[in-house]
Amino acid sequence: MTQAEKEQDNGKEKERERDKEKEKEQQRGVKRPIAPAAIPEPAQEQIQSNFIIVIHPGSRTLRIGRATDTLPVIVPHVIARRHKQGGQAKYEDAWLLREGLNKAESSEQRQNGLKMVDQAIWSKKMSNGVRRTPVSAEQARAYNCQIRPAVLDSSSRVKWTNTNHHPNYLVGEEALYVNPSDCYNIHWPIVRGQLNVHSGSGGSLTAVLADLETIWSYVIQKHLEIPLKELKYYRCILLVPDIYNRQHVKEIVNMLLHNMGFSAIIVHQESVCATFGSGLSSACVVDVGDQKTSICCVEDGVSHRNSRLCLAYGGSDVTRTFFWLLQRAGFPYRDCQLTNRLDCQLLQHLKETFCHLDQDISGLQDHEFQTRFPEAPALLYQIRLGDEKLQAPMGLFYPSTFGIVGQKMTSLQHRSQGNSEDPHDEHYLLATQSKGDQSSKSAAERKAVSRPGGGLDGEMGCQGRMVEMSDMPRGCGSGSAVGGGMLGEMELGPAQGECLMGSGEVEEPLSTHLSRKTAIISQFESKALGLDKAILHSIDCCASDETKRKMYSSILVVGGGLMFHGAQEFLLHRIINKMPPSFRRLVDNVEVITRPKDMDPRLISWKGGAVLACLDTTQEMWIHQREWQRFGVRMLRERAAFVW
Repeated sequence: MTQAEKEQDNGKEKERERDKEKEKEQQRGVKRPIAPAAIPEPAQEQIQSNFIIVIHPGSRTLRIGRATDTLPVIVPHVIARRHKQGGQAKYEDAWLLREGLNKAESSEQRQNGLKMVDQAIWSKKMSNGVRRTPVSAEQARAYNCQIRPAVLDSSSRVKWTNTNHHPNYLVGEEALYVNPSDCYNIHWPIVRGQLNVHSGSGGSLTAVLADLETIWSYVIQKHLEIPLKELKYYRCILLVPDIYNRQHVKEIVNMLLHNMGFSAIIVHQESVCATFGSGLSSACVVDVGDQKTSICCVEDGVSHRNSRLCLAYGGSDVTRTFFWLLQRAGFPYRDCQLTNRLDCQLLQHLKETFCHLDQDISGLQDHEFQTRFPEAPALLYQIRLGDEKLQAPMGLFYPSTFGIVGQKMTSLQHRSQGNSEDPHDEHYLLATQSKGDQSSKSAAERKAVSRPGGGLDGEMGCQGRMVEMSDMPRGCGSGSAVGGGMLGEMELGPAQGECLMGSGEVEEPLSTHLSRKTAIISQFESKALGLDKAILHSIDCCASDETKRKMYSSILVVGGGLMFHGAQEFLLHRIINKMPPSFRRLVDNVEVITRPKDMDPRLISWKGGAVLACLDTTQEMWIHQREWQRFGVRMLRERAAFVW
């Protein structure tokens, strides 16, 4: 017998002995501890950035690309859908037109706004110390009314999109150049940062989501050259507005994971991504888009909830106002219509070319522009303009110039109303607080309320229901809120009280308190704050003076709505003039940043999303497809980097 055979026999004998010992122990009733099964540690998955797609959907423009791309693909965020039935009435979403422009007070409000703009222009001296000489629109009108266009070419070389093969849909530039006589509806699925849900054709939530899915799928296939069946190997980073609609975000995430088939997703806010893209740790982010302007203070990757404001105006309102001013000055292209999408494109181009915020440019100047439309000759127009080029962009600081009446102009971030799919949300956590915590909290709040001039800020518990007082906008004098119940002219300066809710010794019923709060918020949201006042208001809502000092020293302007010559100096001058005197001593340097690292401000938020994809800390934020299928919207509360 060899040595190996002997060792094998010895091993078998030892196993038999162990088995006999186990049998004896079982007979004696001895219980051996059960060893837990070894759980293998999950291997850290190495995520490749070229398999992450960053999507930044805007009201006018879609920016989408791989996280490794230097620049995203940029396409107009529009779709043309073919009629399913012949003889169906055509429908087209408006571009520059909007609700509230045709009210009886609109014209008067526009004229009053223009007077304030003219006063502001006259009051600020030029760099040489001389006041500007006002230029009357009549001076330009006398010249422009005599202008006749010159023919550059008998053919403009611009053609309508070829629809002979009857495609079911067209996306981007092709959709913009669909002949109005063709049987297509034109839809912009996002308006003022939210899904464009309305009562008209294609305005249901299902239809809008289908438009988004079709546009994004088309761009991914055609421009990124990724087959849709391979999206299961890709992940997605979705940028959402600072003030978001929870139901809409949930539906878009479901569409990306379930319908389009991405393997995982991260949802993050535009303002925070803007700080990532610009390389700033803290900033007051001012995002001036085509249809909305959002302002938010971001500190170390977290947006302060109380500082979030969304103003319902943007670059397209400046374009429309510029057209109104051009008409007053005898605009020589007299067939221009705001209902024509190609004319809207032309006006957008003229605004970007001519408008500025440089006080040193004064007097009448001659310009020229071309029109190139399908089935029409290319024409060259001469035009003489004066202060119109400065007045239009100043509408951002005097929004009454836009002539919008009876619309909600300012939005705040409100507390979630609850979701049946997420029963353990913040409402549940608040309602299940111990009575001791609630009683101590109520005592502290009563003490805060009884302080002279004090306001409410926090949460108030009453009969198990919680009301978030941080939803209240701050900055209006408490005396005016209590005494008259009105906010006057809504000059929300930082020198005024801490909160819109007034102080008082008498406790009021919850229903009365809620109705008063709702009325005050409603009145605040109906007012159109100028851009400079909104920035001051947002910074004033920060909790500490140190945070406010940081924000004043780093005001980051992104988006394409304020890309005017002289905008940086103009905004800086207005902020310094209107900031509270106490902070002028504390803040060493007020800085407005419009082009960090010489980047296009329209791409900074998208770039920040691409940076986010490469950070190690984002690994815990991914929501995987299986998790979403099992837990749904609860995953957003658990994984989102902001308070859902």
